[in-house]
Amino acid sequence: MAKIQIKQVKSAINCPAVQKRTLVALGIRKMNHTVVKEDTPNILGMVNRVRHLVEVTNA
Repeated sequence: MAKIQIKQVKSAINCPAVQKRTLVALGIRKMNHTVVKEDTPNILGMVNRVRHLVEVTNA
């Protein structure tokens, strides 16, 4: 499977709780933290929900 690199570039301070939980579920703990995940429909749906907070690149 292809891999994607997800990096948080914007703070989640004023975001709804569901978006904060999505970041935690992706494994992102703080600003500028980067994780590498597989390119699955589940992960892409989670990234789509917080697309304004993260930056996605191919790994």
